[in-house]
Amino acid sequence: MAHTLESVNPFRTLVRHRNFRLFWIGQTLSLMGTWMQTMAQGWLALQLSNSAFLVGLVSSIGSLPILVLSLPAGVLADRVSKLRLVTICQALLLCEAAALWGLTWTHRITIAWLLVLAAVNGIASAFEIPSRQALMIELVGRDDLHDAIALNSSGFNLARIIGPAIGAFVIATAGIAWCFGVNALSYLAVLVGLAMIRLPARDTPVDDASPFEGLKEGLRYMDGTREISVLMRLITVYAVCGIPYLTLMPVVARDLLGTGAGGYGVLLACVGIGGLTGALFLAAVGQRFRRGQLLMISSYGFAGLLIVFSLTRSEWLARVLLLALGCMMIMNGALSNGMLQAIVPDALRGRVLAAYSLVVVGLAQVVGSFVSGAVAHAVGVDWAIGAGGAIMLAYALFAFRRYPEMREL
Repeated sequence: MAHTLESVNPFRTLVRHRNFRLFWIGQTLSLMGTWMQTMAQGWLALQLSNSAFLVGLVSSIGSLPILVLSLPAGVLADRVSKLRLVTICQALLLCEAAALWGLTWTHRITIAWLLVLAAVNGIASAFEIPSRQALMIELVGRDDLHDAIALNSSGFNLARIIGPAIGAFVIATAGIAWCFGVNALSYLAVLVGLAMIRLPARDTPVDDASPFEGLKEGLRYMDGTREISVLMRLITVYAVCGIPYLTLMPVVARDLLGTGAGGYGVLLACVGIGGLTGALFLAAVGQRFRRGQLLMISSYGFAGLLIVFSLTRSEWLARVLLLALGCMMIMNGALSNGMLQAIVPDALRGRVLAAYSLVVVGLAQVVGSFVSGAVAHAVGVDWAIGAGGAIMLAYALFAFRRYPEMREL
């Protein structure tokens, strides 16, 4: 009985691995601040510009460095200490949040400053994201990797629930600047956790090839490995067409649903509650199902719910839809990430995950958010979101029919 209970305990990986526990707690606390900043930055951009296009542009500029630098960052992650690289990048992100707080608090913030600081955030994130993703296997080992990725998603979504709720309260009581100030302080939590991690000594692989040759090696591997290339194409379509609905949420809240900053925060929290549910489901019982089948179900669900969400004008119905949408979105992302990591060899892990972050963060924001913002500006935010869902659904129907082996992964 005790063994059965442990096998369905979604937090068993946290209990087993001290290093992952330290990482997860610090990262989750820091992400609460990050979600406060994301919410406040989108709302501030809308206040300063009154333009859906500029809201999308701020998000796109923040991800442009990730698009440009992620692949070189992956080569670096495969050659140096991933833990040290993550620590340095987190410290830089603290400085960026502090600058954003200072400018907003002193009423010197402008759209131009928002764009500059978003770009600084993107440069640090370009190196931090693939290193953090590749660090996961060093914290838990290969056997618990899928569960750790699901738990990492649960922490992300727990922060998505709590962060916007705190952010809405902070905006109402102390002003929007303090969302950025609290985020700066939250980075201390992750830095303390990273400082306490103790990893076994590992030999850093000696690679005499140039960084450019290392980059080409990673690209050749991804192109020549059928399972990786098929997964990456699905991930790309869903990132570019699906994720940008979150960037447009301030416009949805104000223009379609008629709510203010508080209601906007509740909508983001609903996405987080749904995502947390999906992540904990995967961590608890995901091993009992074929992951390819779960990926297919979540792919259809994510796309279909996005189409329905674009049609609603009821705030209460939108909240219900976002609960389900968040669940499908996080299951889809966590399953894709875990399946990639289960296939890739350790020597290429940083480069493959750099390509993953380039797509999921870089292309999703630079291309997806920019195009979605432009479409929303031209024909309406509902059309921008609904068209993205339709493209996703069409591709998923094609991909799972054309590549039936995806269901067997």
